Amino acid sequence: MVLLTIGFLLIRNGKKDAHRKAMISAFTVSCLFLAGYVTNRILVKGVHTEFAGEGMWAAIYYPMLISHIILAMAIVPLALRTLYLAVKGNYEKHRRWARVTFPLWYYVSLTGVLIYFFLYRWFPAG
Repeated sequence: MVLLTIGFLLIRNGKKDAHRKAMISAFTVSCLFLAGYVTNRILVKGVHTEFAGEGMWAAIYYPMLISHIILAMAIVPLALRTLYLAVKGNYEKHRRWARVTFPLWYYVSLTGVLIYFFLYRWFPAG
């Protein structure tokens, strides 16, 4: 999320090379996280983390979790396409795709952190 914010601010200030480095870093960190997460899910088969919150907290958590999962799956091809367009130098199309990709990627990053806090810090299961 930090690298996404930095990349966004850099391009807003016309610093294309720094933007490119920040976004490639954000993409790399996201890929490493995804690889680690998937590896963990494979190695820890059948382990399901229960959400211990109730009432209003559950009403916030579950829709956030569902939207996070759906958009996390969607962000992979969106980010790949957006990155591809930039690498190919098709900056006009890249900019159009980034207007969709960036807010979704940011949302997935933010909700991922929130889900972690909901599960392991704020409402840990017994």
